[in-house]
Amino acid sequence: MMDEDAFLRAATEARSYAHAPYSKFKVGAAVQDEFGRVFTGCNIENASFGLTMCAERVAVFKAISEGAGRLKKVAVVTDSESLTPPCGACRQILWEFCGNAELILLNLTGARLTMPIGELLPRPFDGSSF
Repeated sequence: MMDEDAFLRAATEARSYAHAPYSKFKVGAAVQDEFGRVFTGCNIENASFGLTMCAERVAVFKAISEGAGRLKKVAVVTDSESLTPPCGACRQILWEFCGNAELILLNLTGARLTMPIGELLPRPFDGSSF
């Protein structure tokens, strides 16, 4: 297993690859699976804003497409003063693929908050909903 500092560095490094020419808001993310493998992502904006992909979804989709096991930990890094939680779409994807995994929010000054994903998405929509 990657130690937490290295895991957070991976998410921070992923942020450096963000393509955010419109918002200038760069985000990096990392997910770790049950086998300790880490997958990263950054936000990728598009002039047609609806086609923009958030860092969290990029990381999760990379993990799934590369055969990851159950995702157990998520980190999201921004350069904002306040810690930035995932958007609604990312919350749904994180719940679907990570369940109530540990979520770490981090900014570049080192402020950090750790919580279970379920705190972000009470009463989630999932397979048990239908």
